[in-house]
Amino acid sequence: MSLRLFVLPEHCYTDHRVTINIRLEEIEDQRAVRRVNELAFGQTMEADLVDGLRTNARPHISLVATVEERIVGHIFFSPVSIESETGSSIAMGLAPMSVLPEFQNQGIGSRLVDEGLKKCRELGHSIVVVLGHPNYYPRFGFIPAHLKGLRSEYDVPDDTFMVLELSENALAGRRGLVRYHPEFSRF
Repeated sequence: MSLRLFVLPEHCYTDHRVTINIRLEEIEDQRAVRRVNELAFGQTMEADLVDGLRTNARPHISLVATVEERIVGHIFFSPVSIESETGSSIAMGLAPMSVLPEFQNQGIGSRLVDEGLKKCRELGHSIVVVLGHPNYYPRFGFIPAHLKGLRSEYDVPDDTFMVLELSENALAGRRGLVRYHPEFSRF
């Protein structure tokens, strides 16, 4: 049986079983966001990263997915730099994205990515990078970053480091090394 998603006002999505709301993280959400990241990844590293980025990375975008007012998913975007011989420019990095295990494979992660990219556009960001699963992120338009002349500061396979231009030709003339916020180097 296939589930159909209907877009409702105010970033609210539903299938025939559950209504998913996507909204900006609020200060009182931090404990629940930490728990979602711990359970989704089975460790505290990503939760610690979010706590550090929330405090130290500006600007950032932090969204939560709720089902019946319970936080079941989270996504975070923070600034990265694209460094070349001619200078540096800023882009956004998507990391991490998490959904509670019992809510995975229900479209919540996709809704978080869609809304996060929309929010990046609204705030004037034109480039987003992600280090992630090569079979998941291309559905949102991400392509291997090396095809656009970008490489990660981390030694990762080419197909897992991807980029998305949120506006046409956003990467024109921009090539180089992508460096993540220093908070990432703690892990």
